[in-house]
Amino acid sequence: MPLFVGLGCRRGCPGQTLGNLLEQALKAHDLPLTAVAGLASIDLKRDEPGLQHLARQLNVPLLFFSAAQLAPFEPHLSHRSAVAHQNSGCYGVAESAALALAEQFTGSAHLKITRTLCAEASLALATAAESGR
Repeated sequence: MPLFVGLGCRRGCPGQTLGNLLEQALKAHDLPLTAVAGLASIDLKRDEPGLQHLARQLNVPLLFFSAAQLAPFEPHLSHRSAVAHQNSGCYGVAESAALALAEQFTGSAHLKITRTLCAEASLALATAAESGR
């Protein structure tokens, strides 16, 4: 089952930090790195070298969504961050971006791993929603 990764990060967050966060989340949930089908974030992060680096390292697409494109996923968030909304116009970049990416590729989505944090970044994983959900 393909996994779609949503990432939020502070400016200048290194690709290695993002990669470590991803590896830790996958390991904690016994999921293979090879299942990662794509990365996504908010369009405000389009120029972040760390995101670009991680996508190249994994050889997966990196897509960006506007706050307006992420807004419909707000009801599905496990946490709504007022700080994230103040900075980006989105209440949860990682979860919203993961859901948006999964939905774009599969037509349906649900969170497999809710928001996971480190000092400089947040990550969430989504997959196709199972039938009957």
